[in-house]
Amino acid sequence: MKRWSLLFLFWSVLIAPLQASQADVTFTDIHGQAATLLASDKPTLVKFWASWCPQCLSELEETEQMRHDNTLNGVHITTVATPGVWGEKPKGEFEAWYKGLDFAAPPVLLAQGAQVESWLKSLGLKGYPSWGVFDAKGQLVRVITGHLGAAQVAQLQADLHADVHQVQQAKKGESAMEKKTIYLAGGCFWGLEAYFERIDGVLDAVSGYANGNSENPSYQDVIAGSGHAETVKVDYDPSKISLHDILRRYFRVIDPTSVNKQGNDRGVQYRTGIYYTDEADRAQIEQDIAGEQQKHSQKIVVEVQPLRQFFAAEEYHQDYLRKNPNGYCHIDISLADKPLEAEKGQSAVKKDYREQKLGLTDRQFYITQQNGTERAFSHEYDHLFAPGIYVDIVSGEPLFSSRDKYDSGCGWPSFTRPIAQSAVVEKVDKSFNMTRTEVRSHDADSHLGHVFPDGPQDKGGLRYCINGTALKFIPLEEMDAQGYGQWKSAVE
Repeated sequence: MKRWSLLFLFWSVLIAPLQASQADVTFTDIHGQAATLLASDKPTLVKFWASWCPQCLSELEETEQMRHDNTLNGVHITTVATPGVWGEKPKGEFEAWYKGLDFAAPPVLLAQGAQVESWLKSLGLKGYPSWGVFDAKGQLVRVITGHLGAAQVAQLQADLHADVHQVQQAKKGESAMEKKTIYLAGGCFWGLEAYFERIDGVLDAVSGYANGNSENPSYQDVIAGSGHAETVKVDYDPSKISLHDILRRYFRVIDPTSVNKQGNDRGVQYRTGIYYTDEADRAQIEQDIAGEQQKHSQKIVVEVQPLRQFFAAEEYHQDYLRKNPNGYCHIDISLADKPLEAEKGQSAVKKDYREQKLGLTDRQFYITQQNGTERAFSHEYDHLFAPGIYVDIVSGEPLFSSRDKYDSGCGWPSFTRPIAQSAVVEKVDKSFNMTRTEVRSHDADSHLGHVFPDGPQDKGGLRYCINGTALKFIPLEEMDAQGYGQWKSAVE
């Protein structure tokens, strides 16, 4: 009897509150129709995200692709937002914002009710993005904070208790590797895929069909006029190669002034196009096209669009030239092994300044000079609370003090204020169909992150959400030796 009493106590204290709080939460789709959170016949992976979370937004298109990946159909993937809770927009504002997105985002369920916040806490959520893993019976198995890609979801599909950390992070203590994706159409995808696979910094290249008029087309459908472009999905590590250099290499092997024609291939499926999933990439794409236009007397006709859809081509198309070395190819693949020509103008000056004077790594350059965002919970400074100051990785200018640092749970180093208001510059940022306040360093104009009005109210109510990669920590005991002794009063 004692044993059963203990089991009942465990159920009543731990399990029952979870079930009760979830029962008090209702879900609707973006059109206001009642919806069900969990699948009845398979495990469910629930992605919790927020419109104010840049990392969440950068992953939405990837999540939508996983929903349509036939190899992952053993799990149900859905997403949840919480209007009016944890800093999210009110319901009406969120719906209007979501419907205005110009990239492929997964359907979202809106959690509503007086117990939403209690429900989130009962699940054990600590920040965004987070994934709730539920078994086929609707029981919560675990919560995973941070990014989940197709490889991790495949692991969970096989075993809901799988150690996905091994995929997310190479070694204990190291930051998770950044991965970005761009989709490039440039004629027959056989050659473009083989070309990019040989370029250092490219993680993977996959042939497929993008931005057409139907779902899951076959090669025959594309030939018959489905409207898709033969496209290569290029995954790359921005710490090794920038989007700018990816596009320079792309323009190197295509004719950007040719309409629906590359090499000997004719047809709308052979059009040129750059399809992006991160709105922040559009400015770089447009800048590179403008620079490329100066090399041509005819107008460049490469279409630039948000990615609406991408479907991997049949297996025989993948790595085609590796399987068939003498196969048809309209581009010179050997160009992948030749360095890019030296650039002229401001971009070259910035790169030389980086390499010769600043010593920035590609990752630091991507964050500070190209307005990048590191993955949530990926930087060691997120969990660092030792006394000291944080300085600009570019110029060494003091920016933040450990005295003003706190654990916000968002996954990035957070501060209630800068070490001096004059140390930062705040600018309006309208990317991702939202208005935010960007934070940049005063002296070096480095992109640092954003500031939000959801910080501790007793300390001013602000949360400076900063990329750890943009900072360098100077411990209090080393401040004198490193020339920052005058700032010790801001720490002690």
